Amino acid sequence: MGNQLALTFIFLIAIISLLVFTELIYRRLGLKGEVTRKIAHFTATLSTITFPYLFTDHWYVLGLAVFFFVVLFISRHGTQLKSIHDITRKSVGSYLLPVSIYLTFLISYKLDNRLYFILPILILAISDPAAGIMGINMKTFNHRIKIFGYKLNKTFLGSSTFFISSLIISIIALYFNRVVFDLKTFWLALGIALVSTLVEMFSWRGNDNLFIPMSVVLMLVLFL
Repeated sequence: MGNQLALTFIFLIAIISLLVFTELIYRRLGLKGEVTRKIAHFTATLSTITFPYLFTDHWYVLGLAVFFFVVLFISRHGTQLKSIHDITRKSVGSYLLPVSIYLTFLISYKLDNRLYFILPILILAISDPAAGIMGINMKTFNHRIKIFGYKLNKTFLGSSTFFISSLIISIIALYFNRVVFDLKTFWLALGIALVSTLVEMFSWRGNDNLFIPMSVVLMLVLFL
């Protein structure tokens, strides 16, 4: 128990340090909130990949999730953490992120399968911010997706980036899990990439931080 509490404290300090760092570069370098937000999202989410190897009980992860949910929720209307909240669009994604990480960990913990946590979080950590950066910053030959005359807030380049990156991540993760690259590995990876891309495409106000990992977990539970 002592080691688990120590690890929880270390992660607490590490994520606080990350938030302080992103706030400093936001203020000192004048970076846009979208950029510093993506940096924090990528770094914080990717660091949690170690959770299944470090924590033997979900209560420690819950403690971390509750703490950062409260911090991010309370700070959204304040002057602090502008590096996270200074965006033009309305979004609940920042404080949904710790909720998403905990729920994904809980499912993985209950089903006793680390892949159920690692793969969804890898896609959330890498594919989601990559799609956002490409969608926002690449303007040439990039247009918002239109379906049945309704224009989504997602772009062709952003969604394509999400799909390709999530497909590659899924193939690699499934290969190491199953120790074989066969038709099932490819089709499951393709299905995960397609479903998670559609979820990201139709999400709004940042709720993709919750629905992306949940959709990946669902695919793994149904078809792995």
